[in-house]
Amino acid sequence: MLEKESIQSRGFRNVESDGKVIGFQVNIRSLYYRGLWLSQLRPATVKVDGETFSGEQIKWTISGITYTQSEMATLGDVHWGLLEPATLTVSKEGGLEPGYHDIEVSYLYSASYLPPSIDTVFGTKPHKRRLLLV
Repeated sequence: MLEKESIQSRGFRNVESDGKVIGFQVNIRSLYYRGLWLSQLRPATVKVDGETFSGEQIKWTISGITYTQSEMATLGDVHWGLLEPATLTVSKEGGLEPGYHDIEVSYLYSASYLPPSIDTVFGTKPHKRRLLLV
């Protein structure tokens, strides 16, 4: 079950590869009532305790498939549903220290019902939440 806030408390963890911590993950949910096609999303930024991550430092996992932010711009046939969390994997050597962290996630999106020539971008203020990493 998803929480009301965009940033979910479940799934906040460090990520390992070959025995080394290479980053961290945070789950978010879409607050847009229709869900979003990946090509509608504009690159996200994640800020943790004042440190900003952006661009190719962030990968999105939706329905078990991982995408770079640049790949997503070309994927008009992959949908991020309203009731499905997306996992943002952020590259950060050594990950995050255990304890509380102030998380901020920002992303914008275009409306699927407007012509591409207009490409009006929507979004909300950054989503913020304090989470505990154990």
